[in-house]
Amino acid sequence: MTEIKQILIDREVPCTVRDGVTLYANVYRPSEAGKYPILLSRLPYNKNLPDFSHRYIDPIKLAMEGYAVIIQDVRGRFASEGEFEPFAQEGKDGFDTVEWAARLPYSNGKVGMFGLSYYAFTQLYAMMERPPSLKAIFPAMTGNIFKEAFGKNGVMELAAAETWVLDSIAPDYLKRKQGSEYAETIKEIKSDLNKIEQWHTYTPFKEWPPVMKHPELREIYSTYIKQEFNKKALSNASYKDLGVIDLPAYHLAGWYDNFLGQTLLNYEQMSESNTNQKLIIGPWGHGMFHSELGERSFGIDSAGTSIDGKDDITSLHIQWFNHWLKEDKESPANSEDPVKIFVMGTNEWRSEKEWPLKRTENTPYYFHSDGRSNIDLSSGSLTTVPPEDERHDQYTHDPENPVPTNGGGVLFYNGRGAGPYDQKEIEKRDDVLVYTTEPLVMPLEVTGWIKVVLWASTDAKDTDFTAKLVDVFPDGRAYNLTDGIIRAKYRYDKEVQPGLTGEVVKYEIDLWATSNVFLPGHSIRIEIASSDFPRYDVNPNTGKTTADTVDMVKATQKIYHQREYPSHVLLPIVPN
Repeated sequence: MTEIKQILIDREVPCTVRDGVTLYANVYRPSEAGKYPILLSRLPYNKNLPDFSHRYIDPIKLAMEGYAVIIQDVRGRFASEGEFEPFAQEGKDGFDTVEWAARLPYSNGKVGMFGLSYYAFTQLYAMMERPPSLKAIFPAMTGNIFKEAFGKNGVMELAAAETWVLDSIAPDYLKRKQGSEYAETIKEIKSDLNKIEQWHTYTPFKEWPPVMKHPELREIYSTYIKQEFNKKALSNASYKDLGVIDLPAYHLAGWYDNFLGQTLLNYEQMSESNTNQKLIIGPWGHGMFHSELGERSFGIDSAGTSIDGKDDITSLHIQWFNHWLKEDKESPANSEDPVKIFVMGTNEWRSEKEWPLKRTENTPYYFHSDGRSNIDLSSGSLTTVPPEDERHDQYTHDPENPVPTNGGGVLFYNGRGAGPYDQKEIEKRDDVLVYTTEPLVMPLEVTGWIKVVLWASTDAKDTDFTAKLVDVFPDGRAYNLTDGIIRAKYRYDKEVQPGLTGEVVKYEIDLWATSNVFLPGHSIRIEIASSDFPRYDVNPNTGKTTADTVDMVKATQKIYHQREYPSHVLLPIVPN
């Protein structure tokens, strides 16, 4: 192939879709005449801002490798015409854009798509429409289009949803609606973003002032927090999951990404109909690919710029699309194992044949104590021995004083607070129970899906239970690995269950996944509580939610671990 020495940048290239709306893109392409495969990314965050148009991928490098790279503002955003409806518009617009790109004079007719977060969602929605020219995709850190975008087991990811609307959506949305009045509006938005942590405490959040003070935002915010855009996007679909789609896809995930579980689900579902799936999982947060995250460093070669010391994220894209769009049989994408994971603790990359790993041994670690209100941390133990008859543990969940979020797969303003943080201060609270193993003598690897099976009762009509997996260092530092939450009213499925009346209920809390070696001298710990705020909306314990009410009551929570109710965490242990 001819070596590419120069590229052209075409700005504001129009694409008119089926209903007459014109969408605009920037195109990076080789200056040499010829036919090139297309790499397309569609985003709502402004194609002209390098933080978003380039972010973790270098379009110039892609063009130098012989691709025409198209970065497009989606409908109703920035330069593109039309009305913005998150998610609902991306299927048909995606189909039309793919086929338009395939017909461009410098296109060879083959199109790949790439992008992170919302602009990975645009890949999935376009893919479901089956455009014939779309040959491969590379969705990074994205949700499953059949799941709530900012929800988990019926619980609203409050800070993420509020931040996304106010920071990512509101400025351009209001600028298009208000015209000359926007100058004052943007001052208000900036002021509210400067104090967004305080605004997260406002209830009822369906009347959130930073949004409701702008009449033009009210409908889109209300529709969004009810998840109605997702439902509209899928209203005419006959499929139930991604397993019906036969398209090669390279899925990129992070152990501390807010979409980790859904990205893994995308990989698993799409593998059902197409074995040409790849997966990489790094020790990363949402859109954050440095070697340091939160309060931990994972080594230079953990970063997205030096993956295992030999690749970066852009080079992974080039290898993937070279294979599928240029039929390069020598590409590493053709020969490497389909899964690459970063194992924390030992801080090393490892290739695998599948996800989840078939060789894991799902091992229950049971909760034990002598009955307490979490006064003595050492009294809660975690062992592989099933419990006998033991007293329950008890704490009070006060929704007016919730357990504060401290790290994890969060999506807060400017990426604040994501990743691993020391949990010692959180664990001193009297509304957090901890169960800890003895210090390990040998290293123990946990890689895969994590689940806590919890038997609990409450004197509330409805309540939440949270669980967190923690790596306790010999010096007492306690770093979170993964976590989960369940709302009692959704304890069995999405259908609302009857109110609680004090009965003992079995809950299965999905903690998503991790890969970590607990080193000698370290301990495994599980935290149990009933809030994680403002990551999730706090449960007022009344049967309602803080979307609708300001009324809150305390709840007495009892955690059981005995022969009849053997509460435990199920850990996927990788044998030595």
